[in-house]
Amino acid sequence: MATLITGSFAYDTIMVFQDQFKNHILPDQVHILNVCFFVPEMRKEFGGCAGNIAYNLNLLGGDAVPMGTVGEDFKPYRKWLKKLGMNITHVTEVENSYTAQAFLTTDTDNNQIIAFHPGAMNYAHKNRVTDAEGISLGIVAPDGRDAMIEHSAQFAEAEIPFIFDPGQGLPMFDGDELMAFIDQATYLCVNDYESQMLIDKTGQTIEEIAAKVEAMIVTRGGAGAEILHNGETISISTIQVSEVIDPTGCGDAFRSGLIYGIENKLDWKTTGQLASLMGGIKIESHGTQNHSPSREEICRRYEDNFGESISLVNNS
Repeated sequence: MATLITGSFAYDTIMVFQDQFKNHILPDQVHILNVCFFVPEMRKEFGGCAGNIAYNLNLLGGDAVPMGTVGEDFKPYRKWLKKLGMNITHVTEVENSYTAQAFLTTDTDNNQIIAFHPGAMNYAHKNRVTDAEGISLGIVAPDGRDAMIEHSAQFAEAEIPFIFDPGQGLPMFDGDELMAFIDQATYLCVNDYESQMLIDKTGQTIEEIAAKVEAMIVTRGGAGAEILHNGETISISTIQVSEVIDPTGCGDAFRSGLIYGIENKLDWKTTGQLASLMGGIKIESHGTQNHSPSREEICRRYEDNFGESISLVNNS
């Protein structure tokens, strides 16, 4: 029961500017903007949607098979994934390119200036879904535009159920293209902002969109999530967290719970609660792959928060 996770791999370089951007940007001079921010704090993290989802699914005991394209600088990330025992057969290195990179500078008001270099991600369409064997579920996460289009079609043609998770890639597509994705997908997962963008771009109501898939999942940050299934809406609450440290990657952690629940045929309420738990656990740590709860701890926290027991099977 392996899940093929198509999406990006990236390095996140995160810098902290110990002041407010607004104190150093002159509004009447933005047409000749030339500023430098001194950032004594910096860290480099492993990231990218495919990498993050696979990492979290691995924590749950799921069988994650990530698929993506990376650059010649991928060696440290590759070493990390091998240490985790991850199947990286379908992580393809592209010559003369960098792994996708996000450079994030944050000020004391949590405003961010981000520069993103897609690098090898632009070649992700060279990977094919049919290159992977023994796949029972898939997810199309944010990736290169052509890759998202082709991988969705390939999942559909191979009759492999999959989650369409457009994320930050959603603005790349028009309404007709988004409807094509939805028609091909088995499940759809978006956040509340993306759900409104889907409505605006497609001209469909959320109920009409949800009716085209087996389940539509809408995450709403601190307000929890909703799962639309068979004309009903299942509300999913958030968990109690020790401290809100870093929301980056919480959506990817949430999706790992969805995948695990679907693969193991859990009911939608349990699946949503497990997804919520994984997102909550992640928010307590910096970066996207620095939390490392045991399966026993995950089960304990699930029971503490939802008053029900859960058993996690190691499928990897």
